[in-house]
Amino acid sequence: MDIKIFHNPRCGTSRTTLGLLRDAGHEPEVVDYLAKPPAREQLRDMIARAGLSVRDAVRSKEALFGELGLDGADDEALLDAMVANPVLINRPFVITPKGVRLCRPSELVNEII
Repeated sequence: MDIKIFHNPRCGTSRTTLGLLRDAGHEPEVVDYLAKPPAREQLRDMIARAGLSVRDAVRSKEALFGELGLDGADDEALLDAMVANPVLINRPFVITPKGVRLCRPSELVNEII
């Protein structure tokens, strides 16, 4: 199965999700999204396929969110900010042939493997 995880190795939820994938016998493509963020349209697509709003996919508790004044931002401004500052992208996103999930909690990955 072709699986991709947008991973932050410093995030416990992301590490747990990666572990669940491996425990289920999968070796996903691991993308360090902080170093290699998804393109804007790919991010928009992942969010839509996961059934989320752009606001659901942004890390609003991240200090940078407030510093950039994103509270009242529209989806386009949020997407721009997330691509320019990938620390604002919530994690981990997992893509499989069965769908896309923002795996918070980690167990949501089981819906798509």
